[in-house]
Formats: sequence, structure tokens, C-alpha cells
Amino acid sequence: MKELFRKIQPYSGKILTIILIVFFSFLIYNLYQAPVEGIEEKFIYLLKKYGYIILFAWGMLEGEAGLIMAGLLSHTGDMNLYIAIFVAGLGGFAGDQVYFYIGRFNKSYVHKKFKNQRRKFALAHLLLKKHGWPIIFIQRYMYGMRTVIPISIGLTRYSAKMFAFINLISAWCWAALTIVPVWYFGNEILVVLEWIKEHWYLAIPIAAIFGGSILYYINQTTKKVEKRGQNED
Repeated sequence: MKELFRKIQPYSGKILTIILIVFFSFLIYNLYQAPVEGIEEKFIYLLKKYGYIILFAWGMLEGEAGLIMAGLLSHTGDMNLYIAIFVAGLGGFAGDQVYFYIGRFNKSYVHKKFKNQRRKFALAHLLLKKHGWPIIFIQRYMYGMRTVIPISIGLTRYSAKMFAFINLISAWCWAALTIVPVWYFGNEILVVLEWIKEHWYLAIPIAAIFGGSILYYINQTTKKVEKRGQNED
């Protein structure tokens, strides 16, 4: 079994890609075949029927939108809150484990594929060296570094078991910190969503301004961290 696992690990990235393609093809087919009218109703039907499977895949991609949806479904009773956190965390954990093993067993591929992101890899190595395991714990909240840090750690001799342990705890915390507030404030969020649905022409510019402000802030913060890392290097 261990020998089989070693043979599979170098191809983990390709295997993940194939699995995701098959999975989303399955979802699109079922979305089309859903026995309800309207795209919105079809999507809701799909979420209720395959909610935990979708949540796991969304967790692997570390998409907060899926966790927000899980929080709302938990609020309406279509999902169990604790199971949703557990499944979303497992998805996030699995995704980062794949990235870690891509770095661990595909070093030549990583150096070739990510040659334009050498600065980010250098920064990730610097942060790991300076701060240690807390970087693994908080990397999910570092815009532009979510994929780079697990791959970068895989390139080092960092313990795979320690990475997996910290990664699992971090993934469950990430899931809980996103899902629980949405579940708790579900009524208020549903009211806002209903307002957006009725006044979409006003919601679009507001969302664009708000989202743009967040992206600008994150981008500036990332640049400051990179500049600080270069100065310290």
C-alpha cells in the first residue's frame, strides 16, 4: 500500500485536476437534469441534494463562497452545522495536502511551472524560517500565497506529519470562522440577499466598490509584506 502511495504522489496534481473536472461535469449534468424550473431553483436543489459533496470540493479550492452557502443552508436546516464545518475543513485540508506533495515529489515541475513566482516562493521560505508553524496555520488568509506556501513548504525538509497536523487544525478553524457567523446571522443575510435580488441594479456598483476596496487593501498589504521580506533578506 505504501509503495502504491509513493507511486501516485508524484502525479497528485494531475490526479486532482482530473477528479475536479469529472466532479464539476457531474454537477453540471445534474444541474441540467434537476426536476425544477429556473436556474436559481435548480442550483438550490443541487445544493440540498449534494450539499456535503459540493462543500468538500469547494473546500479543496478554498473558496469562501461555498462556506458562506454552507452557513446559510445550516441556518435553514438543510445542512447540519457541525458536519458542514467538518466536511469543509477536510476539503481545505485535502487541497493543501495535494499542494504540499506537489512540492515534495515534483520539484523540477514546480521550478519550471512557477518560475515567474520565484519572489513569492522566496518570501514563503523566509516567512517559514522566521515564524515557523504559525505560517502554516494562517496561510489560508494570505491573499496570493495560499497555493505558494504549501508547495514551498513541500520543497523543504519540513516534517510531512507536522504539516498535516497543523494543516488539519487550521482548516477546521478556517471553516468554523466562516460558517458559524453566517449561520448565526442567517436571517439578516437572507434579508440582504433578498434586497439584492430585488434591487440588483443598485447592488452591483456597491459590490464593485466594496470588493474593489478589499482587493486593493489586500494587494497593498501583500506588497508591504513582500517588500519587508526583501529588505530582511
